[in-house]
Amino acid sequence: MNKKREKGKSHSTRPVSVGTPKWLRLEPEEIEELVVELAKKGYPPSMIGIILRDQYGIPLVKTVTNKKITQILKERGLLPQIPEDLYNLIRRAVNVRRHLSEHPKDENVKKGLQEIESKIRRLVRYYKRIGRLPPNWEYSPETAKLLASQSS
Repeated sequence: MNKKREKGKSHSTRPVSVGTPKWLRLEPEEIEELVVELAKKGYPPSMIGIILRDQYGIPLVKTVTNKKITQILKERGLLPQIPEDLYNLIRRAVNVRRHLSEHPKDENVKKGLQEIESKIRRLVRYYKRIGRLPPNWEYSPETAKLLASQSS
């Protein structure tokens, strides 16, 4: 984590207006049903937002329904056990470990794995503190490999 430099600007920008767009024809209940339907198909929350934006023209679910996608999924009992950002980091760590097993002298990748795993530990600590993960949840490379293989 580099705190000396400012963050980059290569991210997408949020829509300017607050509230439901005038051109949107869908009701909030219909949007919630779309979110639930996409979640049942196996899409993660970030992908659901992208699909709704690109295919249905919904700029932000929260402005229309007054709920975030994860809140809708939590109400319906469809929220994944592990938060999406943590799951993606665990998948990256598993892939880096696989690379290291084939190329054990790759020092740059070893350093990268240490950084990824420290991010995982920080996120786990945060999610335990807010109650999103159980207090006894632990990250280990063996369980990470099992977790990544189950979801793939």
